[in-house]
Amino acid sequence: MSLALARKYRPRKFADVAVQSHVANTLRNAILTDRVAHAYLFCGPRGTGKTTLARVLAMALNCERRREDREPCGDCPSCQRVWGGGASLDVVEIDAASNRGVDDARDLRERAMYAPSGEDRYKVYIIDEAHMLTREAWNALLKILEEPPPRVVFVFATTEPQKIQQAAAPVLSRVQRFDLRRIGPADVKLRLATVLTQEGIAADDDALGMLARAADGSMRDALSLTDQVLSLGEGAVTAPRVRDALGLVPEDEHLALLDLVIERRAGDVFAAVQRLADHGVDFPVLLSEFAEILRAQLAVVLGGQLPDVSERLAEELPKRATHFAAGDLLRMLSLLVETEPQLKRSGQQQLLFETLLVRCALLDRTVQIEELLRGGGAGGAPSGGSPRSASGPSAGASAGAATARAPMRAAPPVARDAAAPSRAEPASVAAPPPRPAALRERPVAAAPTVADVADVATQVAAPTALEINRVVEHWDAIVDGIVRDGRALLGAALGHATPTAVTAAGVVTLMVDAEAQADLIVQQEAAILAALRKRFDPVTRLNVQAAAADAAPRRLNERAVKADRMAMLRKQSPLLDAAVDALDLELLD
Repeated sequence: MSLALARKYRPRKFADVAVQSHVANTLRNAILTDRVAHAYLFCGPRGTGKTTLARVLAMALNCERRREDREPCGDCPSCQRVWGGGASLDVVEIDAASNRGVDDARDLRERAMYAPSGEDRYKVYIIDEAHMLTREAWNALLKILEEPPPRVVFVFATTEPQKIQQAAAPVLSRVQRFDLRRIGPADVKLRLATVLTQEGIAADDDALGMLARAADGSMRDALSLTDQVLSLGEGAVTAPRVRDALGLVPEDEHLALLDLVIERRAGDVFAAVQRLADHGVDFPVLLSEFAEILRAQLAVVLGGQLPDVSERLAEELPKRATHFAAGDLLRMLSLLVETEPQLKRSGQQQLLFETLLVRCALLDRTVQIEELLRGGGAGGAPSGGSPRSASGPSAGASAGAATARAPMRAAPPVARDAAAPSRAEPASVAAPPPRPAALRERPVAAAPTVADVADVATQVAAPTALEINRVVEHWDAIVDGIVRDGRALLGAALGHATPTAVTAAGVVTLMVDAEAQADLIVQQEAAILAALRKRFDPVTRLNVQAAAADAAPRRLNERAVKADRMAMLRKQSPLLDAAVDALDLELLD
């Protein structure tokens, strides 16, 4: 039976370990200078060489034909037994996932007390998946890890060092820790090309790229996937062959989905996804691949270096760059990141993926604030066009602040009233229907500026016909306006007044609670008439009436108490009365 590629091409020397040179060189120099530590901890993702480095270290320490640079020969009986995982008196490999208890740790401690089989040899204990050991097992090993017998080396390998930190933090101070790196796609491709060359099998560069990306940083996974592809049939390793073996979606299908988003054809999403579902696509894999394409598209839009993609994508993505804005792609990638955990545990994966594509297709495009202020907002672009393509000075001004690429095709702009008068020829203003004081509608013929917006916001509605219902409706607003004008005392008195009647001649009758308030309102009649005339036409004079003495008692508040107190003081002192009118004084206490 043939060996799997991951076993057949397992490195036999420190120099053959891909990417992890920072660890390999340190271990080789430690052997060369006789500074080998008694315990090591190798951490890193799966398939990055933790167990391989542990075996190479054991081979180098016990090699029968060790070279001057302390590299193992890889061919002697001792190296062959260690490299193949066979039985060896001096090298013991333990799986901590199935030997994790305190009794297993005590057994290991007792075995470590025996000397190696030769004076120039080392006993090496390799504990894989070390994070599976229990807290009690670590406690049983603490003492021997701190003061081990002579020529005994412990090597712990784990993918989750944080669990060791939580379960047995004192262990970390008793070992030398090495963190192994993930293996990048370029290094994986190079290694796969070397392996296939030694196997006498041709391979396309795109096929190797697919295998490298699918390996996700693990060399062992890459070799295992290559074995899977080779099992599919004879001949060269091609991109279609890799795609069929791994169940990947053709790139043309991804580009078709991307075109649906660009053209905002949300209705066609369901048929496209159903076609993929009929071919048995794995939706989590489809989502991951689509995210990689959006990431590559974002790199193109931002003018960065294109990630490691196939020649087909490298040719097609720049053609679509003009249809996207960077902000739109970022929002779509955020949607994908939010959907991914839901998709993996959902029973409706197809529905989730369809919903995601529909949201991307209907996504409102991002607009920079400079465009809104300079005319990119409502009314700033011609009908049927994008604000980024608007002509005129405001479009030219916003071009420098906005991205140079055109965004996704936006929804049709809202149609404007063709009968709206222009700014140059204002139409006569008709009396509006009864409503609160609204801003005078001001039609805009050109792009609005900040000054235009402020001007419109400060305009008040034209005076309307004088009716008692309207006066009552707007009375609180009139009183608030008088207070804002600095006449707080008069506003307090008007707060107790109620409009009761109006006449065709423009006489407004006010009913107040007390004679003192009536006197104050009569004295300030001019200010009240001015406030009324801003809203109603015609208003000629006021008719102020005090409520009868036997009327129901009114509800007192702080403003009413101050008004009554001020009215009483003014009656008692003519000098104070004159000063209040001249200086518009207010009673504080």
